[in-house]
Amino acid sequence: MKIIFLLIAVSLLLAGGFLFAFFWAVRNGQYEDEFTPSVRILFDDATKQRTDNQPIITESKNTSKHQLSA
Repeated sequence: MKIIFLLIAVSLLLAGGFLFAFFWAVRNGQYEDEFTPSVRILFDDATKQRTDNQPIITESKNTSKHQLSA
């Protein structure tokens, strides 16, 4: 029976923590911009486009000399 009271107390403490975090986020303006996230995907981001014509060089993950050949 004691464990039930402990679990209830812990769950109420955890719920209070989440409620505090929600009110803190609202007060700091986390949820003020409701329009931009819905249309952000429609616009190209100019900063992510490559400006030079250099090829992208990637290294293979298997660079060891001791590879098995079939």
